Amino acid sequence: MKNGIIAIHKPEGISSARVVARVKKSLGVKKVGHTGTLDPFATGLLLCAVNKGTRISRFFLDGHKRYLARVCLGVETDTYDLTGKTVFTASKNSMDSLNNEDIEQTVNSFIGVQGQVPPAFSALKHNGQPLYKLARQGKKIQKPPRRIEIFDITINHIELPNVDMEVFCSSGTYIRSLAFDIGKKLGCGAHLSKLCRTQSSAFKLEDAIQLDALEKLDKMTVEQRIVSLSDCLAVMPKIVVDKRIAQKIKFGQKLSINELDLPLAKPDQFIKVIDNHNDLLAIIQLNENRQEYKYCCIFLS
Repeated sequence: MKNGIIAIHKPEGISSARVVARVKKSLGVKKVGHTGTLDPFATGLLLCAVNKGTRISRFFLDGHKRYLARVCLGVETDTYDLTGKTVFTASKNSMDSLNNEDIEQTVNSFIGVQGQVPPAFSALKHNGQPLYKLARQGKKIQKPPRRIEIFDITINHIELPNVDMEVFCSSGTYIRSLAFDIGKKLGCGAHLSKLCRTQSSAFKLEDAIQLDALEKLDKMTVEQRIVSLSDCLAVMPKIVVDKRIAQKIKFGQKLSINELDLPLAKPDQFIKVIDNHNDLLAIIQLNENRQEYKYCCIFLS
């Protein structure tokens, strides 16, 4: 079975872990993982890493994301989404005083770099325990704000109490927290009632296959849907090497700057090494001494 990434269109009402289990069964492989979870109520793009593809997952975790979101104004929940318990309901007067101009101005104020407090009901951990487990025990832990960036928000439709928007943001952004913060700033409370991820790194939702459809395909057809390791990292700088260098990589031998023609390489930059067949051999970085390269991953066995 091919190594790489397969884009799945996750349905509503199923966990990301369950999607991974079903993909693993359909493909008949030992290793499948995902590159960024979606809550059970959410739908959309879930990237599943297959076999050696699990080793490049971290290069997608930090990728930009795009979402279609519905924020319901006037009701605040403890989870910041529709699955939680209502903790605040705005008065009729508060809701009647809302106007589209104020809503648009408030929503747009969240564009830019900022500190965002993650929800108490999240998979982040405190002393080894997921926050959502602690929250269910009545122990709500508030993590410090994390630096995130919202590159753009487009409001598609307002029909109170619902505001439909598209959000383009950095990795680590919680759309649930954004909904909560919008409600706080408007003074009426809010929660996230609908979410669909439409983009993750260079992958888009139109590239994805429905989970049910995947399970009906034969393995040969499924394999054609898997994007190869090298193509997954299309935006990463690359260098093509010959058989001699490939042999050195296979045995983890040092690669000097004189052996690889990468004059503009920087120590914080990942570089993919491929052969003439576009097969991914390794991912490397320039050492701090700028005299040789260090291996991040080696894919030759």
